[in-house]
Amino acid sequence: MNIILLGPPGAGKGTQAKRLEASRGMKQLSTGDMLRAAVAAGSEHGRQAKAVMERGDLVSDETVVSIIADRLDQPDARRGFILDGFPRNVAQAAALDRLMASRGLKLDMVIELAVDDEALVRRLSGRFSCSGCGKGYHEAFERPRSEGRCDACGGSDFVRRADDNAETVKSRLGIYNRQTAPLVAYYAALGKLKRIDGMAGIDEVSRQIEEALRIA
Repeated sequence: MNIILLGPPGAGKGTQAKRLEASRGMKQLSTGDMLRAAVAAGSEHGRQAKAVMERGDLVSDETVVSIIADRLDQPDARRGFILDGFPRNVAQAAALDRLMASRGLKLDMVIELAVDDEALVRRLSGRFSCSGCGKGYHEAFERPRSEGRCDACGGSDFVRRADDNAETVKSRLGIYNRQTAPLVAYYAALGKLKRIDGMAGIDEVSRQIEEALRIA
């Protein structure tokens, strides 16, 4: 089975993809991971991407699609894959349609993790982690049991990602809503969209996804 996980930054796509890898043997294909792997391997498309990224520019749709094409040809992807972070716009979705058709592949479902923007801002902007062991916390939802001490390693040094602040999160959501949200209508028109409550707990989101895949 081949699916796309669709949703804004922080919706939980990566977490759910890892769970699907464990439960169904599908392969998570993250755009960022594929780009880094192509660059590290020194492939033709990887060299093209590296040159663009070193200039600080965005990698073109054509190059990204070529890297994804190379990745889909690998044996593990043939057992079923989860696209995470691609496509990002309707043009990329159309290119993906052509790519999969050329390889005799079928897109079975697009799962949208639907979230409330304001709630997502609160969720993301409150995150912090232990600098020693990396355990994650949240100001509102999961604070250390002993204030100032990590539950896992006892460390007292905590860090916050530079982009985990309200203004940056709102900016990222704005980009998603302008560029990527139109994919909801695109895939709904193809009869492939399944909407999941992305604001539910992690286990409940997983249950909804598994139920959707069972009846697909």
